[in-house]
Amino acid sequence: MDKPIITGNTMIIPSNQEFLADVDVFLEGVLRGYGIDESRVADIAISVSELVNNAIHHAHHKDTKKTISIKINRDKENVIINISDQGTGFNPEDINDPLAEENLLKDTGRGLFIVKSLMDKVDFEITDQGTSVTITKSIK
Repeated sequence: MDKPIITGNTMIIPSNQEFLADVDVFLEGVLRGYGIDESRVADIAISVSELVNNAIHHAHHKDTKKTISIKINRDKENVIINISDQGTGFNPEDINDPLAEENLLKDTGRGLFIVKSLMDKVDFEITDQGTSVTITKSIK
């Protein structure tokens, strides 16, 4: 796969940072189409970018043959977005606390902390076939 595939509210991209801008355009277009305010759009866009970046670097180790899926859904009160990769999985409990003194000056390790701070709910489904992260943000 050498370009994104969009079907309805789902986008599949090659595991390559060059497609992050495409993800933003897709995501923001769908969210604005839902009439979501700009502050929530920004929070969701930051969170999705962090999760896609994590998939590219940590799950796929920049293997461009692997793909990442972004699915957007909504109900009356929430936007629910699922980001799935084809990596080997990880244990979220093993992530170092970015607020611990020994981690404050590190260049990495804040992505999931940021996502958890911006979203109302973050759920992980981790298998040996990949990781699926579902984030939920209230739109009320």
